[in-house]
Amino acid sequence: MTYLSAPPQNPYPALRPVPLPPAKPRSGGAIGAIVGICIAGVVGLVVIAYLVFVLGAPSTLVATVLALIPLTLVLLAVRWVDRWEPEPRWALWFAFLWGAAVSIAIALLVDLGVQIAAAVLHPESGTDEVIQAVVQAPIVEEFAKGVGVLLIYAFARSHFDGPVDGLVYAATVAAGFAFTENAQYFGIALLEGGAEHLGMVFVMRGIFSPFAHVIFTACTGIALGLGARRGAGASIILWFFAGLVPAILLHALWNGSLAFGDTAILLYFVVQVPIFAGVIGLTVYFRRQEAKLTRARLGEYAAAGWLTPGEVDALATSAGRRQAIRWARSTHPPRVAEVKALIADATTLAFNRQMIVARRGDVRRVQDERELLDRVSRRRAALLTRV
Repeated sequence: MTYLSAPPQNPYPALRPVPLPPAKPRSGGAIGAIVGICIAGVVGLVVIAYLVFVLGAPSTLVATVLALIPLTLVLLAVRWVDRWEPEPRWALWFAFLWGAAVSIAIALLVDLGVQIAAAVLHPESGTDEVIQAVVQAPIVEEFAKGVGVLLIYAFARSHFDGPVDGLVYAATVAAGFAFTENAQYFGIALLEGGAEHLGMVFVMRGIFSPFAHVIFTACTGIALGLGARRGAGASIILWFFAGLVPAILLHALWNGSLAFGDTAILLYFVVQVPIFAGVIGLTVYFRRQEAKLTRARLGEYAAAGWLTPGEVDALATSAGRRQAIRWARSTHPPRVAEVKALIADATTLAFNRQMIVARRGDVRRVQDERELLDRVSRRRAALLTRV
């Protein structure tokens, strides 16, 4: 028995869009991302050269290998969050390189400027490390990372549908930033205190707080996603700052709690662990909302005759998707790729429908709906003809 049923008698009824003016050409999302990746890659080479110059090649290599451990943990978590409606790989690569290279370069340049200004204005006292950690770092780093998420919204708006998308992009930017920053800290620890000091720093940054930057920047990404879900235009800047402020405050609170010496461990469990747990809870909530949205919007297409209720269950619920994949594996030859493609297109269709509801009169989205409906129908028909 298959999870698919016979196609409806009239597969193109009520939801067929009314005639509209010609749509504007698509924005070059992928092209913009490729250009951004190239630029970020060049900046990344400069950052690598800087690390090798400061730390030396052997220390940089050791530090980079160790930094891969928390990076892998974070990216696996991001992949889990991104499973329901996966983002395009080119956008994720841009996000990662922006965090690992451009955001780091901005932070280093600002820090250099502050150091020079302090040396000129206050040659005796220099810079206050606590102020740097609690004020300068949160403001500069969160702004630099947040701009990367905002750029993704600008050039890949069709792939930025809600808070989970914003969370995924923000977490990927933050993962890149943390990777390079960890490599820098690990290298400095190795040079200054040897293997013992490196081990302590690795435990603090790589085991106790690998998701710290993800938590901070997630505030900005979620806010941008909420703005996108509501069809924000120019007001997206307001959403950006609405997320940036709590990102900065959380970052400052986190860094500040580490500056209290003997009470730092207590504050870690009292402040930082609850924050981390709260972000996990929020992530699970948003993922469930995505599933509900997908089912509701695909239900509209079922009511119009494009799909059957059973197909909505198969495409818009976790249990239904698992059953569909099991069915695909049991066929000869297996049709897992085809079923996954149908699930992906149907999910994109549901989110596109949501954006049409949020942005009435969006010609681009209506044209995308036509294309997605045709693609879903073709994939569905191809699977049925092989049953």
